[in-house]
Amino acid sequence: MARKPPPGAAGEPRTPGFVSYVRVSTDQQGASGLGLEAQREAIERHIRGAGGRLLAEFQEIESGKRNDRPEIAKAIAECRVRRATLIIAKLDRLARNVAFVSNLMESGVEFVACDNPHATRLTIHILAAVAEHEREMISARTKAALAAARVRGVRLGNPRLQAGDKFTARAAGRVRRRRADEKAASIRPFIDRAEKAGATTLAQKAEALMALGIKTAGGRATWSAEQVRRVIARTGS
Repeated sequence: MARKPPPGAAGEPRTPGFVSYVRVSTDQQGASGLGLEAQREAIERHIRGAGGRLLAEFQEIESGKRNDRPEIAKAIAECRVRRATLIIAKLDRLARNVAFVSNLMESGVEFVACDNPHATRLTIHILAAVAEHEREMISARTKAALAAARVRGVRLGNPRLQAGDKFTARAAGRVRRRRADEKAASIRPFIDRAEKAGATTLAQKAEALMALGIKTAGGRATWSAEQVRRVIARTGS
């Protein structure tokens, strides 16, 4: 359902135009405004900061499992007609919405996500590609890493370590390496899909990981090119 603010006054200088898309998953959330208002606030803050104007809003109340969302198509069509930028509150919604990604990529309209305003069309393409097979690839990589660890003689599980001797130090080192292998194996599928989607540099791959919300081994949300290189090196070329 679209909401259109009143047009600006005649002779008003041209300002950047935005069309917003907001979504919640349940009728109860839609009726209460839960979630919608937070999205609208983020969108309004971004538009004010850009010196722009909200031309229309499209609201959807639909399960995240469904891709047949008519309001998405309407929002994109509105952007085409009014030469506006499509704006959403959170980039991670795109990764879970195949229809949104497909329609957006084919439409050629400009877009911005408030929580990641520098994301590009390449980033969105990567998100769509990664979402397609991420679960299967994570599972396969993790199993391969565990099998390789067993071949090397690593004892899986939680060893009972005693501090103060060389055996303890070696055992602790094996545990750290095993955990690092498992973490790298769980991340590598995202990097592989990013490469297939067109990310050629380490910096682009780091951008894709951050856009998807993938954490580093240290639990940080920010990736560097060097950290991506280490994951690739650990899991093999």
